[in-house]
Amino acid sequence: MGGELDAGEWDLPTDCPGWTVRDQFSHLIGTESILLGRSSPPPAPTALPYVKNPIGELNEAWVEERRGWPSTQVLAEFEEVTAARLAALRAMSDEQLAVVGPSPIGQVPYATFMDVRVMDCWVHEQDIRRAVGRPGGLAGPAAEAALRRLTSSLGFVVGKRVSPPEGTSVVVELSGPVTRTVAVTVTGGRAVAGDPPASPSVTIATDGETYACLANGRWTGAQAVERGRLSFVGDAALGRLVVDNLATMI
Repeated sequence: MGGELDAGEWDLPTDCPGWTVRDQFSHLIGTESILLGRSSPPPAPTALPYVKNPIGELNEAWVEERRGWPSTQVLAEFEEVTAARLAALRAMSDEQLAVVGPSPIGQVPYATFMDVRVMDCWVHEQDIRRAVGRPGGLAGPAAEAALRRLTSSLGFVVGKRVSPPEGTSVVVELSGPVTRTVAVTVTGGRAVAGDPPASPSVTIATDGETYACLANGRWTGAQAVERGRLSFVGDAALGRLVVDNLATMI
């Protein structure tokens, strides 16, 4: 998609706070470069309001270094880095993919870490597509993997952030292009995933793009409601609390 963009589109702002389309490509270059064992650039300026943690600081260093580059140079590096990473992944054995090591979600097998990478790359692709008005990629294996991982945090959101009474149940129904139903019920003080109950406390109906934007902090619950991107059946106040607290990604 990068080759389709004109010069002005590379500098369009995206829903990801502080980042343009160019910055999105730079971030992806940075993460994959690190995984290739390449050295990180000097630290970025401190006190940027959208940088919240050490991972954000590391990401910003790659982004900052490329802000003055021409778009052709950024795109060429992106193509080189992603080709090198794909070759490296294809060369890995099953045993290597099973080795447990560090990741943004803790110590996990390398294959699980790569599942997280699929989610992250898909999210940033969607950031770019919304910014330049080129929708796509909302169906298929990458979208399915991303939404499977993003919806897996619903129990944390309901149980820890919303913390409703015992017996409360929340169902999220994604209508497509990726269809998915996720249900959690508060049992023993924890929100436990399971089959949807016959009469949930609230059912939140939305689409995968909207859910991803909420889970990644791109949109607020109020914005999604105002845009008509979701609806509630049952306890609407509870539903609003859930969507207002969906942002869980770093």
